[in-house]
Amino acid sequence: MKGSVAAVTDEKENNSFSAEADSADDIAAKNKADAIKRRELAYTYRSNLAPGNATDEDPGEPLSRAEKRRRKAERSAEPKVKLNKKTLWRQKELIIITIPFILYGFLFYYIPLGGWVMAFQKYKPQNGLFGSEWVGLSVFERILNDKSFQLVFRNTLAMGIINLVLSFAFAIGFALLLNEVRLRRPKKFVQTVSYLPHFLSWIIVVGIIRDMLSMDHGIVNEILVNLGIFDGPVNFFSKPSWFWWIVGFSNVWKETGWNSIIYLAAITAINPEMYEAASLDGAGRFGKMWHVTLPGIRPTIFILLLINLGNVLNVGFEVQYLLTNGIVKSVSETIDIWVLYWGIGQGDFSIGTAAGIFKSVIAIILIFLANGAAKAAGEERLF
Repeated sequence: MKGSVAAVTDEKENNSFSAEADSADDIAAKNKADAIKRRELAYTYRSNLAPGNATDEDPGEPLSRAEKRRRKAERSAEPKVKLNKKTLWRQKELIIITIPFILYGFLFYYIPLGGWVMAFQKYKPQNGLFGSEWVGLSVFERILNDKSFQLVFRNTLAMGIINLVLSFAFAIGFALLLNEVRLRRPKKFVQTVSYLPHFLSWIIVVGIIRDMLSMDHGIVNEILVNLGIFDGPVNFFSKPSWFWWIVGFSNVWKETGWNSIIYLAAITAINPEMYEAASLDGAGRFGKMWHVTLPGIRPTIFILLLINLGNVLNVGFEVQYLLTNGIVKSVSETIDIWVLYWGIGQGDFSIGTAAGIFKSVIAIILIFLANGAAKAAGEERLF
């Protein structure tokens, strides 16, 4: 009896030792798999330190043309979803939701394109679109040779480029800094406060700008005078050299928080283990930001840049119209203000329509050029 008990005890001890050995083997295998995964992430992280895309074999080298063709062939060989009644029926809820937006775009964006014929006519409202005299491209020749249009085109392009550069720089920088805030409540509070100016009308924003830059107790003048930068208050609205930058930074103050939403969403999609791999390589916060976060949102940056290039001439007219005066008129008038004056004020609908078409053509050219440059550089593109 004692011998059988001892045998059972020995068997249990052997089983426990075997189980412990199995668990130790499992832990070792898991640690090895984690080490391999971390090594792969480290390769991916290090590939961001060198220019160009990385391959599995050589993380720091750009893709060759043969490799690019191979990957393109693989993407084209992927099965594509066929559009048929069954597929449409599965997506019926989404289709129903999109119908109002399709109708809105059709009514307010596509039907008005029929009015473009006015740019090729000597349009008179009493004669209508089909009764007005056709003049071909003479209206376009007129605006392109007009000194005042050349001036407003220069102003519009300059303000558009300044807005584009400042808005991208501040929105990306704000998103990167906000991502580094670890405390949840302060982060949410800053986000909410930064979004609010987007919902203010330009009339309110212009009022705030006038108060801030006022010669009489304006906060900007007070700070600059107290710091000794200026000897006395400065009338910013009477200096043409300041006007474009006032418009640019007004747009930054109003839209930076709103524009950063997409970048913050792109940052959240980055694999957290990439940051762990960067930490293993000794990267600090700035190193992670430069070598992990920025490369991670680079496709988003390029896509938004291409989209916004098409709007570079759409600088609006509210802030310029409300801030302008006789002294800065030569730098404040934009194409939209010019169209308002000639198309609506003078009743010359043909010239107003031609100016609008001119803006659209320039926008299309810029998008195609930027898309071609992105394609040649191997970056994200629209088409």
